[in-house]
Amino acid sequence: MIAEVLGYGWPMLAAMAAAAVVIGFSKTSFGGIAGISVAIFALAMPARESTAAVLVLLLVGDAVAILRYRTVSWRLLLRLVPSVLPGLLLGALFMAFVSDGVMRRTIGLLLLAMVLLQLWQRRRPAAPETEVGEPHPARTIGTGVAAGFTTMTANAAGPVMALYFLAARIDKVRFIGTNAWFFALINLAKVPLTAALGLFTPAHLLLDLLLVPAVLLGCALGIAVIRRVSQRQFEVVTLIASALSAGLLLLR
Repeated sequence: MIAEVLGYGWPMLAAMAAAAVVIGFSKTSFGGIAGISVAIFALAMPARESTAAVLVLLLVGDAVAILRYRTVSWRLLLRLVPSVLPGLLLGALFMAFVSDGVMRRTIGLLLLAMVLLQLWQRRRPAAPETEVGEPHPARTIGTGVAAGFTTMTANAAGPVMALYFLAARIDKVRFIGTNAWFFALINLAKVPLTAALGLFTPAHLLLDLLLVPAVLLGCALGIAVIRRVSQRQFEVVTLIASALSAGLLLLR
């Protein structure tokens, strides 16, 4: 009955439920893996419509992460926000004029470039440890614009921000807390833009309501797993997930 009302078969609904679990998991543990969920939803429905469906689930995960992780690098966060807004507007404009295929490949190339940049940086001698590093202003601006653009067009800014926070060399708890506040603010800002594009539909909102428990399950799993992961393991998994997300966007 539910599958018939929503217009999806049970296998596809199961895949989207699994993707919702990954969304929740990414919000409370490895932020870069959310791109995998973006790919699954874009396979299940048109890419533009999938961004609206995923946006609601992301906001649920953001709320849980904010309540759970209170350690935040406000200085790092405030330096990023001004450059995100132009990226959001650019992304909305981009969505209005290009095809889904061009949009996905552009985002995948951006993510892949950032992964390669992060790997290149890690070949250099590490700087003395500080509480929070200070990425170059040009990188901050570029990351902000890229994050705004990718989150507007495909809800795929998780890997972008993961790479930036890794470059800032903050610990995993501060990483997750800062990431949670950043995306809560940005995702809220995307709501009116998404609505203006006419992407919220009753069917997709019903689907989101059914998938909220899966997001909450993923959040709980992420909280349990992150306690058992070292800082080094956290960074390696985040890099691998970012590269995988880029590959999915380029290949599908």
